[in-house]
Amino acid sequence: MKQVLTELIEHRRLTKETAHRVLVDLAQGKFNLSQTAAFMTVYMMRSITVDELQGFRDAMLELCISVKFDQPVMDVCGTGGDGKNTINLSTLSSFVVAGSGQPVAKHGNYGVSSACGSSNLLEYFGYKFTNNHDELKRSLEKANICFMHAPLFHPAMKNVAPIRKELGVKTFFNMLGPMVNPAFPTRQLVGVFSLELARQYGYLYQQSNKDFLILHSLDGYDEVSLTSAFKYYYNGGECLANPSDLGLPKVRYDEIKGGSTVEGSARIFMNVLENKGTTAQQSAVIANAAMALYCADVKQGLQKAVIKATESLKSGKALQAFKKLVE
Repeated sequence: MKQVLTELIEHRRLTKETAHRVLVDLAQGKFNLSQTAAFMTVYMMRSITVDELQGFRDAMLELCISVKFDQPVMDVCGTGGDGKNTINLSTLSSFVVAGSGQPVAKHGNYGVSSACGSSNLLEYFGYKFTNNHDELKRSLEKANICFMHAPLFHPAMKNVAPIRKELGVKTFFNMLGPMVNPAFPTRQLVGVFSLELARQYGYLYQQSNKDFLILHSLDGYDEVSLTSAFKYYYNGGECLANPSDLGLPKVRYDEIKGGSTVEGSARIFMNVLENKGTTAQQSAVIANAAMALYCADVKQGLQKAVIKATESLKSGKALQAFKKLVE
């Protein structure tokens, strides 16, 4: 690790092979806490390269406890780390997507740079995390959605979790999170915190067999915030879109701000699922769910995807998916 840190401090880049080896060693606990923290903070100060991202990703997927499903599952996930602390859009969208008929294998974790991540939220409602394959299959069959708490599937994440919590800021593990879903979903919506990372994700996903769509709102959100135009990269290329392209209103940041506590976030979460949320909150959730449904079936077009997402939320199908999962 000393040699690797020296190279990084001297602004040199890691090869894909070196990045892979370092992450394997990190997962196996070969480095002390100080070395691990130093290594993680490097990527808070400089951009990650495609080779480094690919090497880290490949190592985590090799080491993970994998889960296989018969259905063509989708993940709806953001990197986090945008510092915006919005309502739990990707988690809410996951239930809307599941309610629309698309099976979801949601990959998530505790919040690091925000007050409440998807794991905090589901744990608050009494959901018991598991990596048992049969239990996850039952959840998928019953609720059309299952939830995979990242540390149970990734030894590397488990080892660095205390350090990430103490640092309290985004690290390269935020960048990796959506890429290392242990169910290896064939369909994936990913929100990222920068355009540079969106392009890198796009480059790597183009080399896969996934139907993918990568989102970034131009004012800095790792999701469709409806506060500005947004860019998305998908199998068909790249597009710049506005809220009006979805037939949805533009909103202000304060209208989609999340809770400052897990309890506050959970209250907003349930209000939205029970159709008691504000127009801005409902619209933002529909926007992200619609982009996921569009990713799953581009031929249907954006407008039909918006109609499907709206129906899932307003009919209560999304709420039913949630209730079936946590029961």
